[in-house]
Amino acid sequence: MLKRIAPIAYRLGSLLPRRQTQAPERPRVRRLSVPAALVAEDRLNIPVNERALEECEADLIRERGRFLVRQERWSELAQEMRKAEAQRDSTQGGLPSVDLLGFGARADVVETVAQALTSPRGRDERLLLDGVMGFEAALQEHKGDPMIALVVALTHIDLGWVWRGEGWPEATPARHEKRANAHFDRARTLLSRHCGATLQSPALLAARCAARAGGSDSAMSVADDYETLIDLAPENPRHMRALGNHMLPRWFGSYAALELEARRTAARTQFMWGTGGYAWVYFDAIALDAGACARVDVAFFLDGLRDILRARPDQEMVNLLTAYCCVALPGGAGGNDPGRDNRARIAAAADWLIRDHLTEIHPMVWAHASDRFVNNLHIRSPRQFASRGRADALRCLSTRFEDEIRQGQRVTFTPDGLRLEAV
Repeated sequence: MLKRIAPIAYRLGSLLPRRQTQAPERPRVRRLSVPAALVAEDRLNIPVNERALEECEADLIRERGRFLVRQERWSELAQEMRKAEAQRDSTQGGLPSVDLLGFGARADVVETVAQALTSPRGRDERLLLDGVMGFEAALQEHKGDPMIALVVALTHIDLGWVWRGEGWPEATPARHEKRANAHFDRARTLLSRHCGATLQSPALLAARCAARAGGSDSAMSVADDYETLIDLAPENPRHMRALGNHMLPRWFGSYAALELEARRTAARTQFMWGTGGYAWVYFDAIALDAGACARVDVAFFLDGLRDILRARPDQEMVNLLTAYCCVALPGGAGGNDPGRDNRARIAAAADWLIRDHLTEIHPMVWAHASDRFVNNLHIRSPRQFASRGRADALRCLSTRFEDEIRQGQRVTFTPDGLRLEAV
């Protein structure tokens, strides 16, 4: 069964945050070698960033949102979310602070329901409803506040995905699908009372797009909403990626609509991403859909990858694009793959990404890539998840440098670039 991507940026798939009482750890970088079973000892050396600054910063903001809700300080939460969005505050890697605050605010409720549905007490209505009903009560006490309405709406969207799981509606138990649709409907009702465009709120617009997962809308209306959102927040590639996913035939669009929106988005975001907008719109679509991969303009897509790196040359982005080419894109191939040739040409970009740009490994990025960035994934053990990502990255690198290693060279990644030395 194909997995569906819920087009909202932050969900249970994120690294579970630490408690508010703990300060985030400083990034720890340690040097690992590929196991001797793969290559000679110490022939491949690359720093592994166990806790990137991006993850530490995001954890702290998420925990702030969780803390304020636990203390029932809703007015402070709303005020901080408004301020973060007005100032377009974000982490070093570009995650909007308003989204992270909202994620933390609803995390306890969503996690409780997710755990309840997988336990023997899964039919305990108190566990399934108490949290979200408490949120609804808070909303009644703060009528008219769009940020609190946003948190409650996003909670309903998340709960809709918890009930639906990873399948399509027709493969979901009838009771679960009914509950999922009820949550999506409630989210749309709440969001209809606040116009994201008028309020200049990318967070509200993104939630409106995400809430469409429970409905059946025309490709044009979906694309129009995304156009408004992307124009308001062109710096956030997650919106372009979600647009591409929603333009697939399995959702609201068609391959022709996907191509049209990719080119239109590239033209509108050229000032920031060059041709990168085209690549962002196709990014998840071609990893999930062989038909889309068969139709993508490969040369345009590869130009887009290069322009993305010109705009964002940091290692978080380098790891994302490299893991995509090494793990996520090849992982989307099936037995009868009409996009096989295009997939191989794009995956080959991993070679210049690794040799010209990679200086360290970010394990969590690689781990998410192995699941093709399915962001309604529930991570039970972040440590094991990151360990898997680290192993995938090292396996990929050992394969890429197999010839050099067999010839007796040592491969070392440094902040100044790749270094090959005779042993």
